[in-house]
Amino acid sequence: MKLCWLDLRNVHAPTRAIVEEAVHQQVDAIVAGDREVFADLPPTVRKVLFPTGDLPADLDGVDLVIVDPAVHGDTATLAERHPGTEFGRYVEIIDAETLEQACHSARTEQWSVLLFRDPTKIPLEIVIAAAAKSNGSIITIAEDIEEAEIIFGVLELGSDGVLLAPAKVGDATELKAAAQQRSAPLDLVELRVTSVRHVGMGERACVDTCTYFREDEGILVGSYSKGMILCVSETHPLPYMPTRPFRVNAGAIMSYTLSTNARTSYLSELRASAKVLAVDVKGQTRVVTVGRVKIETRPLLSVDAVADDGTVVNLVLQDDWHVRVLGPGGVVLNSTALVPGDVVLGYLPSEDRHVGYPINEFCREQ
Repeated sequence: MKLCWLDLRNVHAPTRAIVEEAVHQQVDAIVAGDREVFADLPPTVRKVLFPTGDLPADLDGVDLVIVDPAVHGDTATLAERHPGTEFGRYVEIIDAETLEQACHSARTEQWSVLLFRDPTKIPLEIVIAAAAKSNGSIITIAEDIEEAEIIFGVLELGSDGVLLAPAKVGDATELKAAAQQRSAPLDLVELRVTSVRHVGMGERACVDTCTYFREDEGILVGSYSKGMILCVSETHPLPYMPTRPFRVNAGAIMSYTLSTNARTSYLSELRASAKVLAVDVKGQTRVVTVGRVKIETRPLLSVDAVADDGTVVNLVLQDDWHVRVLGPGGVVLNSTALVPGDVVLGYLPSEDRHVGYPINEFCREQ
């Protein structure tokens, strides 16, 4: 889980609403330059002192102190002087020398708070790589929520945490949402095909992403919001065309697919920069970015399948042998070769949908 730290040092008279929101959202730490800010905080919130001037003599009530060695001395000496208090190091990266200091801190310190002055994320990539085998945590200062989202994803690993100064009420909530974008696994089920029918012409959507899919990975697509089938990407060899491992020939335009935060999207609604959920045969998921969606008129097949609990699932997809779905163990099944009795992998969301959001209400899809 990524760490969310809220920086109140330069927030003039931090409003009670901002602090209450931070506590409600269970941010991991409140950072302040004065111990008085910590007075009313519950014990569940880490209290991080980040002094701009001299280190106070009394550190009672402080969980962690972030220091600049050039101003306060090294962390090991301070820890001996203040037993029972944890210390971390602050590094501002402006050139090659300070970048090396940041790498050293990330390798040796339990806590490293880093400020990168240049907009490029290459120095952060270098620090993350340098600290790959260390046990410490890297907290990177972000200017806003958009930068926080980027920091969480650098080198696919991301910084261990982000320190953000809130500009308004709501920023703590948005920071927590950005930290939780790594999607949870899904419980896939086996579905038994009951019928396959040619249904004539219609528009289908190819979802081209900005990501290479693995051979056992695709996106979940279905005609009904409570049942979807795992459509594999074009990662498997084709005799007449090159593989396109960024693409899923997904289904008819009215079909649902899963996006972020358990929300569904219609394939027809997807646009460049939209997010969809990539899913593998074990149910592991990741959020991927859509590069474009190609909608074209093609002959279509309607595939019905049923789960062990009796839930009926339908998928309308292109009637062509190179359009494929996944079965148990990653077995690849061509759409045109599907027959009753074949087993495919799917997912059965429990809620109905209203504008894509899960909702508990009566809704029949047929």
